Amino acid sequence: MIRAFRETDMEAVLEIWLSASIEAHHFVAPAFWRSQVDSMRTTYLPGSEVWVYEADETVVGFFALLGDRLAAIFVSPDFQGSGIGSALLAHAKRLRSDLSLTVYQANAASVAFYRSQGFAVVEESLDSTTGQAELVMSWAR
Repeated sequence: MIRAFRETDMEAVLEIWLSASIEAHHFVAPAFWRSQVDSMRTTYLPGSEVWVYEADETVVGFFALLGDRLAAIFVSPDFQGSGIGSALLAHAKRLRSDLSLTVYQANAASVAFYRSQGFAVVEESLDSTTGQAELVMSWAR
C-alpha cells in the first residue's frame, strides 16, 4: 500500500535510504552516506512531498518529490526486485505530468530502471560533493 509519509515513518525511511544508498552506490564511500543522515532528517525529507510503500505494516520503500523533481526513490534492499520501485514510480507519475531526476552514471541498474520506465537522459553533470558523473533524466506524460 502506498500512503503519505507520517512523522512516525522517519526512522524507517532513513534506514531504507542509508542501506539502499550504500548498496546502490558502492562507488561512493559509505562514510559519505552516513554523514548525510542528519541532513535527510532535518532538511531534505521535511522539505519534500514524501510517500511510502507499506507491506504488512512495515515501510519498505519511499519516494520524495520536490516540485516536479523526483528527489529520491528507494526500496529496502530486502525488497528490491519485487515491483515496489515500479509501483512507487507509477504513483509519482500519477501525481505529476512531468518528472526529472538525477542519477549517478555509475549506478547502471538504476539508469536501466529509469529508462524502462520512460525516462530519457537530457543532461550530464558532475556531483560536486562526490565527484561522480551524474545523468539528469526526464519523463513527461
